[in-house]
Amino acid sequence: MNGAQSLIRTLVGCGVDVCFMNPGTSEMHFVAALDAVPEMRSSLALFEGVVTGAADGYGRMADKPAATLLHLGPGLTNGLANVHNARRAFTPMLNIVGDHATYHKVYDAPLNSDVDGLARPMSDWLRTAQSGTAIGHDAAEAVAAARTAPGQIATLILPADISWGESSGPAQPIAPAARKKADDATIKQIAEVLRSGQKATLLLNGYALRERGLIAATRIGEKTGARVTCDTFPSRLERGAGLPSVARMNYFAELAADELKDTQHLILVGTKSPAAFFAYPGKPSDLVAPGCKVYTLATPAEDAIEALEHLAEAVGAPKTGYRVEPARRSDKPTGALTSAAVGTAIGALLPEHAIVVDEGNTEGIFTPYYTVGAPRHDWLFNTGGSIGLGLPLATGAAVACPGRKVVCLEGDGSAMYTIQALWTMAREQLDVTTIIFANRSYKILNIELMRVGVEGGPGARARDMLDISRPDLDFVALARGMGVSASRPDGAEAFCAAFEHAMREPGPHLIECLV
Repeated sequence: MNGAQSLIRTLVGCGVDVCFMNPGTSEMHFVAALDAVPEMRSSLALFEGVVTGAADGYGRMADKPAATLLHLGPGLTNGLANVHNARRAFTPMLNIVGDHATYHKVYDAPLNSDVDGLARPMSDWLRTAQSGTAIGHDAAEAVAAARTAPGQIATLILPADISWGESSGPAQPIAPAARKKADDATIKQIAEVLRSGQKATLLLNGYALRERGLIAATRIGEKTGARVTCDTFPSRLERGAGLPSVARMNYFAELAADELKDTQHLILVGTKSPAAFFAYPGKPSDLVAPGCKVYTLATPAEDAIEALEHLAEAVGAPKTGYRVEPARRSDKPTGALTSAAVGTAIGALLPEHAIVVDEGNTEGIFTPYYTVGAPRHDWLFNTGGSIGLGLPLATGAAVACPGRKVVCLEGDGSAMYTIQALWTMAREQLDVTTIIFANRSYKILNIELMRVGVEGGPGARARDMLDISRPDLDFVALARGMGVSASRPDGAEAFCAAFEHAMREPGPHLIECLV
């Protein structure tokens, strides 16, 4: 058994049975080993940003890591933007990065680079394999690191000669460290704060936004009067009819600060203290009001759900009678096709247990409002803020949850970063419906251009750099060229028909909406 076979068998034995990849010459023995380990599902992508973004979507929905296979330093670097997003979302991920054979490094071949140095800033665990004897153990440790709370990025660098060399066989799984429990004294202190009657806000993210966490937080809020909210772009939010709903903090810093201006006690649950996305001239970066006291009920690495449930008991919150969203549907829209009409239609037609991937940016703001009472579903956001995540995230979510419909809300500018994901959707026949909001502009940047206080205001040349017309992108042609059925409805009724068809028919679909 060679090193590559030992590596893959170890991964499968540790529960990592999906690998998204874009391999090169240094990884050919890994590729060949796939035939010897059929339990590993391998999924090819045409760009490394799709590989890493798909692993993010898979990890968020499967609650376990997928592996990626990347080619040397340049391949890793191509995928790092979406590794950044995954790291910000605390997604478990194992990146396997091929490298030149150990004895070949001294020749400084054209593709040689400092893979370790490139990987380090985005890795919570990093190792270069040194021998075929140890590669199985390396892999088991990498999986354990990726699965360590709150979810980590593990990177294993695999020199080619370790891959083709003799191995001692696969290693046994290594249990990750148990998720820590929140401190009892902290829970008691926060309970006293909440019983004081002063204005308090609970700010949630991570596992706190699953059903049990939402229920516990709502019970606390209703008992004590505390406001319950969550980060602007949480990693995964369970929502819909029968669940408590939670508002997200505003993206715009001044509006978010206004939301918190009267808060005397800010309680963090699975997140950190809020700050503005960007700096603005003359505006504060810290969104917490002066004089507000900040407490951490549970860090992202701690058991936020258990902490919330214990806090609910400590404040005497009733276990029943808490508010949940009633089941309600929008009426199907008619007339012109606008962003609001798209959101209304999705609210009317979204199926139960759907997964919504949201990179709709400015044009997608209406959809959450119209779907709050739709059948239960999960909502995934671009937590790290590096655009180009939506299509790959939807790809990975569909691989993780083959029995669920995935709806990807995507801006046209963001889509072009990783448009190759459509090809992988077609190749794998993934049940993803992509809705492209085509406003032919980086609209959010047009807004930001006005907000940063550019002296004299933007001129024609500046505005031109945020315009993506001339020529207009044709997403119907792009999708069909990669094997995805596509349409461009000319009104709200036509959009409803196209979306209903996509929800009935399995496989990938794309709907381009000129808004």
